[in-house]
Amino acid sequence: MTAPTGNPASPLALLQDRLGYHFNTEALLKQALTHRSHGATHNERLEFLGDSVLNCAVAAILYQRFGKIDEGDLSRVRANLVKQQSLFEIAQRLELSSGLLLGEGELKSGGIRRPSILADALEAVFGAVMLDGGFEAAHQLIDRLYDPVLRHVDPHTLGKDAKTLLQEWLQSRKIPLPVYTVVATYGAAHSQLFEVECAVPKLSIQALGSGSSRRAAEQAGATRALEQAQALMPSTPRRPRRSATTDAPAPSSICSSDVARA
Repeated sequence: MTAPTGNPASPLALLQDRLGYHFNTEALLKQALTHRSHGATHNERLEFLGDSVLNCAVAAILYQRFGKIDEGDLSRVRANLVKQQSLFEIAQRLELSSGLLLGEGELKSGGIRRPSILADALEAVFGAVMLDGGFEAAHQLIDRLYDPVLRHVDPHTLGKDAKTLLQEWLQSRKIPLPVYTVVATYGAAHSQLFEVECAVPKLSIQALGSGSSRRAAEQAGATRALEQAQALMPSTPRRPRRSATTDAPAPSSICSSDVARA
């Protein structure tokens, strides 16, 4: 006789396992996953709180991990990490949609897979953890979730567009800047397709890019030109960057007091 398997774990219990955080008040997690289309008790206020918690925690994490990066680069990297697409990708990894509560209309329109809804719900979860276990618990959760991303981040390039990256790459090697030329335009005025050449004469590179605007075509051309340039002149691998020293006060404690006063 087969032994009974017992009751399967609820979606909320499984999600807490994936989060690595178990709520003292599970109702907070349920609220964090409730879209406004489902009822009056929804996640928008928790999302507001979670957005602030996330920005503060990510700022503290970057400050600790990248001790030699200036304020401008830190701000750019943080903006890239807390944007909707980054949150959506983490929400997908957590299978957050399995616990979402949406109204019938949102369900029928595919809201359970919508990046904005999943990103907002993840921010609401951070807010719920803050209320349930304090800022330090939320900080530790965010640190765990972002660790796989941060292990592969280059803070010097993350969030920069292709034209900027190509320009910096050329300038660092004292190579003249690229020349962008529109070589063709296709289609009617309201739906044009531009084709642009990105040329780096010194390296004999002539890369074509296309897009629905001149800017988009230039970015596509710069991407291809940078790939060709890097293939011609491979960079010397950078030495591992040292972490920040531990002499300064832990930023997480500073953020914690700030949020507590809010």
